[in-house]
Amino acid sequence: MRLSELQQIFAVNTAKLILYINGQGHSCTYGEAFRTTEQAEWNASRGIGIKDSLHCKRMAIDLNLFKDGVYCADTESWRQFGEYWESLNTLNRWGGKFSKPDGNHVEMQEA
Repeated sequence: MRLSELQQIFAVNTAKLILYINGQGHSCTYGEAFRTTEQAEWNASRGIGIKDSLHCKRMAIDLNLFKDGVYCADTESWRQFGEYWESLNTLNRWGGKFSKPDGNHVEMQEA
């Protein structure tokens, strides 16, 4: 499957996730979606990201989660949403399961 086809599936899955979040009484805003390779390299050099980030391919997004107007920064607040994300496609991964948890990060691996 071509990258553009995967990006289209990722976009639809992201929309489904946002609607699911809202349907569960939470809300969200966009965090970081696209990242340049230069930004990814800079982040990696400072230990706050990886050089080969899927953000660079438009296959990852960070969302900001809220409940009753309060920002939910902890990974555990994301668990049901991360599990829902992973249920949408076998290529989807939730950052809450990374060795260094990143609860508000969702991505789609390349096939």
